[in-house]
Amino acid sequence: MKVLVINCGSSSLKYQLIDMTNEVALAKGLCERIGIEGSRIKHTPQDKETIIKDIPMKNHTVAVQLVIDALTNEEHGVIKNMDEIAAVGHRVVHGGESFSSSVLITDEVKQAIEDCIELAPLHNPANLIGINACEELMPNTPMVAVFDTAFHQTMPVKSYLYAIPYEMYKKYKVRKYGFHGTSHKYVAYRTAEILGKPVEELKTIVCHLGNGASICAVKNGKSMDTSMGFTPLEGLVMGTRSGDIDPAVISYLSEKEKLNIEEIMDILNKKSGILGLSQVSSDFRDVESAMKQGNTEAQAAMDVFEYRVAKYIGAYAASMNGVDAIVFTAGLGENNGEARKNICSYLGYLGVEVDDEKNDCHGIERDFSKDGAKVRSLVVPTNEELMIARETKELLKK
Repeated sequence: MKVLVINCGSSSLKYQLIDMTNEVALAKGLCERIGIEGSRIKHTPQDKETIIKDIPMKNHTVAVQLVIDALTNEEHGVIKNMDEIAAVGHRVVHGGESFSSSVLITDEVKQAIEDCIELAPLHNPANLIGINACEELMPNTPMVAVFDTAFHQTMPVKSYLYAIPYEMYKKYKVRKYGFHGTSHKYVAYRTAEILGKPVEELKTIVCHLGNGASICAVKNGKSMDTSMGFTPLEGLVMGTRSGDIDPAVISYLSEKEKLNIEEIMDILNKKSGILGLSQVSSDFRDVESAMKQGNTEAQAAMDVFEYRVAKYIGAYAASMNGVDAIVFTAGLGENNGEARKNICSYLGYLGVEVDDEKNDCHGIERDFSKDGAKVRSLVVPTNEELMIARETKELLKK
């Protein structure tokens, strides 16, 4: 079975074609600047060089057609025709309370995704565009929606309710939803395989640390709590997002700076976090370079980030009454051993002990705990596309 995985942004489309008999990516690529001048497609067949073509893409339907053309091309394609694709798995950011698992896409499902647009205005519209484009060009191929929020629908009431008037939840569904669910699920289950234990017997804390960052407490294979909330703004300090903040700061800054709510939210979402604190960049690599040059603001930004991560890990260890493994993933989590070590330095009371030599690794699976450490510390590169393909395959089998 071959599954095409589609991840649509407002002006981009990432894809992978995965052979599910051995879970190997036959090809992957990116269509960028869709609807904008200078659009291009980057297509990388398995074990071959990347092909880059500058070609106009007026909309996502054109982009999907270019993906199909690339996959079936005589020279750099990997399949003879589209009949070889059993299904398309679509990443959808927000499913609200409607979906606790992946689903076959129907008109009712698309309406539910549209109903969640006000909760994810930047992502759900693009996800729907990708679904509609694929349906137009591949009308007889099953389509599956895999939701970022679905994995977190197992959170208990005490985890997801906010302490605001309950009628606000009943009327508007204002609650914690959580994101990065596909990544958290993949990493938690892969960690169980690495440790050779059933996921149902483990208490795992997954740290998805990148420009967008979140932490998830996974107990017995289910999400018990996660740091992102009603929107991805809650939780950790991120590349440009503030993370947790006293709500009163919003009205205070509005009055002092004469800014409206939209302008304040723009600051908290796009001008805060690592960028706002360091005054250097939202990219952790740039901040790390500035730190080495003695930039004190950059150092403070990184200190705040690492401290907040450690605080959440401590809270989630308490929420699960223990932890067996702490796992780092995503851009920073997979590639920055110094940050991993600094975060773990707060966690000795849990039984976390880091082997510096093992921790000197980038983008590979590794248990970097000292031998005999009570709590295991691991790096597990995330693979959201494979998780989407697995969910799609399982749904078709049912």
